[in-house]
Amino acid sequence: MSKLKRVVDELRESKGTEIDLVDKGIVNFADVPGLFQLQQLTRLTMSHNKIIEVPSAIAELSNLEVLNLFNNCIEILPTSISSLSKLRILNLGMNRLNELPRGFGAFPALEVLDLTYNNLSEHRLPGNFFCLNTLRALYLGDNDFETVPADIAKLINLQILVLRENDLIALPKEIGELSRLKELHIQGNRLTILPPELGNLDLVGQKQVFKAENNPWLTPIQEQFQLGISHVFDYIRTDTFKYLYGRHITANAPPPEKTNDKSKKISRKH
Repeated sequence: MSKLKRVVDELRESKGTEIDLVDKGIVNFADVPGLFQLQQLTRLTMSHNKIIEVPSAIAELSNLEVLNLFNNCIEILPTSISSLSKLRILNLGMNRLNELPRGFGAFPALEVLDLTYNNLSEHRLPGNFFCLNTLRALYLGDNDFETVPADIAKLINLQILVLRENDLIALPKEIGELSRLKELHIQGNRLTILPPELGNLDLVGQKQVFKAENNPWLTPIQEQFQLGISHVFDYIRTDTFKYLYGRHITANAPPPEKTNDKSKKISRKH
């Protein structure tokens, strides 16, 4: 690992603010001696390694704005990570996270959070998760969510929400309060119906994205999808649909069976 030490030493001498340690076979942060002394760092990229645990000392990098840990084997995050007061972008996609640490929602400046392809669910989020009201983009695709907590409405600055390839059986009506939302990805779930409140959002147009394929939609909704996204939104704003929605909720029918076998996900392997 002497090459990694040399990279750190050179950066310290040059007073550089960015370090790129992609695909270096790193298993432990200790494999990079002196890393946590580089307090001038604003960007740390350690994607495509084999890191299992992020140590609490990560908080010493107090000037970090971008932390990219995509495609590792991370199972444990320290509670101290949310004290990174300048962090704007955090990429933890494609790891082995089963839960997030207590207090995770305390990041004061986080704008982009990528948790794609982990083992997270609504039951594994810390109580303050939805206090991340600076978030502009939240990527939760390829996890194990069956529902989205109503507190999603607290993410008032959210513009991109990705929930694709989960096990979602319903969306909360509070999603209609995300007035700045421009992209919503809900494809590949177990959704049969949309809340009428979704009609409050402007998700139709060239600058907006609404992806919802591969869901077992009720026939009236599926028919609208075949006509186009704008027809779906026109339909869910009608009294006819609100009546259908009310009846569907009252009937309390069992949700569709799971069709995605996630036992073979890389995130589950040890």
